[in-house]
Amino acid sequence: MKMKVGIDTVELARIEKSLLLVGFKEKVYSPEEIKMLGDGTSAIKSYAANFAAKEAFSKSLGTGIRGFSLNEISVLRDELGAPYLELSGRAKEAAKGYAFTVSLTHTRREATAVVIAYEE
Repeated sequence: MKMKVGIDTVELARIEKSLLLVGFKEKVYSPEEIKMLGDGTSAIKSYAANFAAKEAFSKSLGTGIRGFSLNEISVLRDELGAPYLELSGRAKEAAKGYAFTVSLTHTRREATAVVIAYEE
């Protein structure tokens, strides 16, 4: 079985500032994520963790963010709160043949995500 891994860490302050920019949410997050994550200061950690997961996803592919948009990568939560990736558009095409598992964590200052890609 072939496996690849991607990891990324982002500072919460960076995402907090970016969320104030007009159009940032829509450019980076899917409508499902925006609805799930909501607004407010407590949501910043989750927005940051999701951003890190999108970067980690692209690293797991070995391509970086090329040929697809970040909002085509949805980082959602199952009924127990565990994160998972839902891909659409060109991101789904780029990931063909792989399944993914994702883990998120954060501190008061940073959020980190690890994405493991494995052949189905």
